[in-house]
Amino acid sequence: MLQAHDVQAAGGRVEALIAELATLSDPATRAKAEELVRVLVELYGAGLERVVEIVTETEAAEVLHRLAGDDLVSSLLVLHDLHPLSTAERVREALDGVRPRLGLGEDGIELLGVDEAGVVRLRLRGTGHGCPSSRSAVTDAIERAVVQAAPEVSGVDVEEQAGDRAPLLQIQRHRPGPCPEPEKIP
Repeated sequence: MLQAHDVQAAGGRVEALIAELATLSDPATRAKAEELVRVLVELYGAGLERVVEIVTETEAAEVLHRLAGDDLVSSLLVLHDLHPLSTAERVREALDGVRPRLGLGEDGIELLGVDEAGVVRLRLRGTGHGCPSSRSAVTDAIERAVVQAAPEVSGVDVEEQAGDRAPLLQIQRHRPGPCPEPEKIP
């Protein structure tokens, strides 16, 4: 059975296997293998849809919330377009989760929107204090959190608020001169 942390690896393995199917030389075998995958995905999707309907009909909001919060179930709900939260709502939750870890305040990351192509647009404020590596680490962490919460997004565009960059620290040469003498030890 897959553990929650294996979801990304399993998705990659499925994609690799599907790509291998496309390279089969026998078109009849390739077609049957692709049909098998399609039928299984549809079957599991239909079963998952029925689970969501039953949970919704019984007004078990807490159960649906727990299902949607599980990484493995959540990714399957997204795959079958059954997730109870929209892409923007899941991105907002991901941002709420990553802010404290990155030491960002409530206004440190702003969701500007998700466009029709599936690109998440974010605005970042007050990070890195001019250090490109700090900003890059923060941006990478945000992008990972967003993609984990909403794997269907096609990209994450992070813009920095204009005027938010601190001036670079300037280090100048020391003028040559007498070196200070160390204190003498008695």
